[in-house]
Amino acid sequence: MQIRDRVFVVTGGGNGIGREVVLALLARGGRVAAVDVSDAGLAETARLATAAADGGLTTHRVDVTDRAAVGALPGEVAAAHGQVDGVLNVAGIAQRFARVDNLGFDEIERVVEVNFWGVVNMCKAFLPTLLQRTEASLVNVSSMGALVPVPGQSAYCVSKVAVKLLTESLYAELRGTPVAVTVVMPGGVRTEILANSGVSLDNPRAEATVERFKITSAVAAGRQIVDAVEKGTFRVRIGPDARLVDWFSRLMPQRATILIANRMRSLLDS
Repeated sequence: MQIRDRVFVVTGGGNGIGREVVLALLARGGRVAAVDVSDAGLAETARLATAAADGGLTTHRVDVTDRAAVGALPGEVAAAHGQVDGVLNVAGIAQRFARVDNLGFDEIERVVEVNFWGVVNMCKAFLPTLLQRTEASLVNVSSMGALVPVPGQSAYCVSKVAVKLLTESLYAELRGTPVAVTVVMPGGVRTEILANSGVSLDNPRAEATVERFKITSAVAAGRQIVDAVEKGTFRVRIGPDARLVDWFSRLMPQRATILIANRMRSLLDS
């Protein structure tokens, strides 16, 4: 779909990939409602967008787990921009690196609440609006962690598998409608998702492991996501690591699982 003069809602717009998606949409002539829980993050996105926005950016402090607040968002965006043509669900959090038996139920529930139910809330709120457009886009960001398990990030992986299958189900259900549905599976991207999720790594070996897996820049990830909106792409894998894992996990799932487990062992020891 054409980006210019279209209106897009982007969750997680206050940092990382979400911020870069906002900036990329604005640079291509789109108008954007950036959504985030962080006022400071949204303010920084607005500052960075000043040159490109030309009045095309609004910011909305909304917690995607707050169903009532999300339910009010379509009306707020329509009041600000006159329409909604696309929704990009980028917001997500990680968990602390720990085995399932060492995670509290509250920790697991928080990750699933943000990563999965946040996406469900946004889809349910905006789909009636998107279905009224002659052309629309719905993009949900899953993860390479939906393709192969990452030890120490089990709750995160489960939430992203749910996002992947939800999005693929929506694709199947919405065929023949104006809404193009895209699922995005980034590999290691250079963002601050751990810090923004309240996760700290005190072990230098663990920090080195995480940094080694940050292969793709957030700018490149944002650009590829916006490319997918333009093309109406069904499935996007971001980064050579995501493409390799996708292939390897289907060809030899057990070996892929063992490979990732061995590479991430230091994180469980941190």
